[in-house]
Amino acid sequence: MLPIGIADVRAAAARIAGRVLRTPALHSDAISTATGAQVALKLENLQATGAFKERGAANRLALLTDTERRAGVIAVSAGNHAQAVARHAHLAGIAAVIVMPNFTPLSKVSRTAGWGARVVLHGETLEQAATHAHELADAQGFIFIHPYDDPAVMAGQGTLALELLEDAPDIETLVIPVGGGGLIAGCAVAATAVKPGIEVIGVEVAAYAALAQRLSGQPVQVGGATIAEGIAVRDIGSLPIEVIRETVADVLVVPERTVEEAIALLAEGGKLVAEGAGAVGVAALLAFPDRFAGRRVGVPITGGNIDARILANTLQRNLLRDGRLQRLVLEIPDRPGMLADIAGRIGHAGGNIIEVSHHRLFTAPSVQSALLEIMFEARDAAHGAQIVRSLEETYTVRRM
Repeated sequence: MLPIGIADVRAAAARIAGRVLRTPALHSDAISTATGAQVALKLENLQATGAFKERGAANRLALLTDTERRAGVIAVSAGNHAQAVARHAHLAGIAAVIVMPNFTPLSKVSRTAGWGARVVLHGETLEQAATHAHELADAQGFIFIHPYDDPAVMAGQGTLALELLEDAPDIETLVIPVGGGGLIAGCAVAATAVKPGIEVIGVEVAAYAALAQRLSGQPVQVGGATIAEGIAVRDIGSLPIEVIRETVADVLVVPERTVEEAIALLAEGGKLVAEGAGAVGVAALLAFPDRFAGRRVGVPITGGNIDARILANTLQRNLLRDGRLQRLVLEIPDRPGMLADIAGRIGHAGGNIIEVSHHRLFTAPSVQSALLEIMFEARDAAHGAQIVRSLEETYTVRRM
């Protein structure tokens, strides 16, 4: 017997109706063209807290007894689970305590507190925060709300797949991000029951590929920085992995660079803001195009809570990689008219100058030359390369 079944997911769907947004599932021409698949995106980034976590939190809290409701709830999270528990506890009139590690950005702390929860900052790691949360739960009688290793949470997350298949019943493959495993477990139970034969595929980021390692019999070795911090989980939950072993067809691992490319593609092509964890499903389509070519694929954009600075830097790095943004250093004679000449060549060729920095080089007995750092935007990589070649005819040019 698996920890949850389709009846649990259907009951969760009825329980959370009206409390959680039924998000749209839209065909995306931009993502389909870029990946070669026929892609339907489930827009969980439109939830009130910006992520799918509301589904599991709402279902779990709705199942509390009167005694448990009076006791209050506690959760540990540095991100989306924190806000989901805080919001639905507030809506249900339940006192909530959220333990967050000390490194949690102030913006996330403020948003969580804004939903009415009492935020406790503790520990230098998520593990230390979790230990403190359990200590508080034991000492004060709070009900601990686990982010993924809980049948009610898993069933709530599975409502995403129910909605997606109702709105796009021709989907052949579901591509689901994997952190602790609650989302893919719930969605796999729902999808395989509603549409036998559907393929459910999980996606992990390279630094946190615990599920891929577990399924292949390897020891779990994860860690390090990742833009997909929402799925930077050190191991899979014991309940989700029971479901995953029975219902999930494959697990793919994507590199950081492809996650950044997916964020940029969603922003530029899909006109959608996605956090790193929310974009890994699209990253899988980009990283393994032959695996999905021509197939009808459903991909949830699981969250949109990305810091504005991280998003801006990610988009700029992607423009540089694509060649649409060129950052150059030119060695030029230090005499009047040089900057005007270079700017004129770029402008006449259709490039748009973004940034200029001029550095004079002092050599005895006088100033003889200068370095010019310049960044410009081109229509595409070929156009940018053409402009660079025109500059190289006269100047020594180095790409940064």
